[in-house]
Amino acid sequence: MHNAPVGFRELDERFAVAGDDYLECLFSGGRWTEGPVYVPSGKYLLFSDIPNDRIMRWDETDGSVSVFRSPAGYANGHALDRQGRLVSCEHGARRVTRTELDGSLTVIADRWEGKRFNSPNDVVVANDGAIWFTDPPYGITSDYEGHRAEPEIDGCHVYRVDPGTGAVERVADDFERPNGLAFSPDESVLYIADTRRGHLRRFDVDGGRLSGGELFCESPGGNFDGLRVDVEGRVWAAAADVYCFHPDGTHLATLPIPQPSVSNLVFGGPKRNRLFITATDSVYSIMLNTNGAWSL
Repeated sequence: MHNAPVGFRELDERFAVAGDDYLECLFSGGRWTEGPVYVPSGKYLLFSDIPNDRIMRWDETDGSVSVFRSPAGYANGHALDRQGRLVSCEHGARRVTRTELDGSLTVIADRWEGKRFNSPNDVVVANDGAIWFTDPPYGITSDYEGHRAEPEIDGCHVYRVDPGTGAVERVADDFERPNGLAFSPDESVLYIADTRRGHLRRFDVDGGRLSGGELFCESPGGNFDGLRVDVEGRVWAAAADVYCFHPDGTHLATLPIPQPSVSNLVFGGPKRNRLFITATDSVYSIMLNTNGAWSL
C-alpha cells in the first residue's frame, strides 16, 4: 500500500500533537469501512466492511489483510471488553454480540422491552464492564447495510447493558441519529455524536446514569460519525476529515483524509499511539505523539 503526504492543519496552539507527516494506506477496496478496533494480544486490527458483510483483519506483524468473519451480520462498530473479547454491533440481526475466546457468539442485547432494536451502530465498554451503544436505523432503511425493515422502537436512542444483570436500559432518548460515542479518560463524561444534527453532545456520567447533554461542538465539515478520546482528554472525531477538539469544545486541528468521508477511528498499536482511520473504501494509519485513552 502507498503512503500519502499529510499534515495537520493546526487552529489552536494547545493542539501540541505531532507525529508522522504521512498517512499509511493499509487497505483499499472495501465498500464502506467502519468500526476499527485494535486487538493488542494478537497485534492486529479488525474493521468492518459493512455492505460486503464481512469483518476484515489487518496484521501488524506483516501487513497482510484477510477476512476475519464472513458473513458477519453486517457488523458495524466494535470494542474490546476488559477480558479482550470482541463486542460488536450487528446491523443484520439488529443486536449486540460478544465473541468469546473460543470463537462462539453470545448475544448481549437484541431487544428493548420486547421490541427489536433498529440496528445497533457503535459501542464502548466501560471499566466496570457496562456496554453502552447507539441505535440509529441505518441497517433497516435499505438492504445496503443490513435488511430493509420497519422499525419497532419509537425512535433512535442510546442504551446501556448492566454488567451484573445484563438488563438493557435506555439512557438517552432525545437524539435524531445517535452514532459514535466515547468516554473521557476518567469515564466521568460521555461524548455522543448526533449525525443528523451535525454535532457532538457532552453528558456527565454517574452510576450508569447520564445527565447534562449540552452541545459540545458543531461539525466543521460533513456528518459526525465515530469518536475516540486521547489521554489528554482531546476528542478525535470522524466526519469529512478527522477533527480534534479540546475538552472545552474548541476545534484544535484537522487531519485531512484523501477520501470523501471518514467513518471511524481508533487508537492502537502496543502503546495506543497509532491512529487507525476507516474512510469510505479504505483504512489508514498515522503514528502520533499522544496515546489513546483506555476506553476503546
